[in-house]
Amino acid sequence: QVQLVESGGGLVQAGGSLRLSCAASARTSSIYAVGWFRQPPGKEREFVTAINYYDGNTYYADSVKGRFIISRDNAKNTVYLQMNSLKPEDTAVYSCAASVQYYTGSRSQTAFGSWGQGTQVTVSS
Repeated sequence: QVQLVESGGGLVQAGGSLRLSCAASARTSSIYAVGWFRQPPGKEREFVTAINYYDGNTYYADSVKGRFIISRDNAKNTVYLQMNSLKPEDTAVYSCAASVQYYTGSRSQTAFGSWGQGTQVTVSS
């Protein structure tokens, strides 16, 4: 079982930036991909972005493409989500998740079996 811990959330003004971190406790050889999802207030959780550990491919939701960047630090077993040009509609609880099976870019939550506890991001207007 992969354990994930997110950090870096907080309050930021519109147009600002935040960087979220997702630290994995398990050996990275057991992880095929890590994704970020978010759940805005009163809405369902939605896909934000993901990175494939084996080929480095990245995937983004249209709503964040060009503003958010996902990256990975192998030495630290950590995946980062750099969020730029933040908008009030980006306000949500952000969670990272790991896939321990072959990953081909699925945006479904069911492709990811291990989840972090989530971190709150609030963007004020």
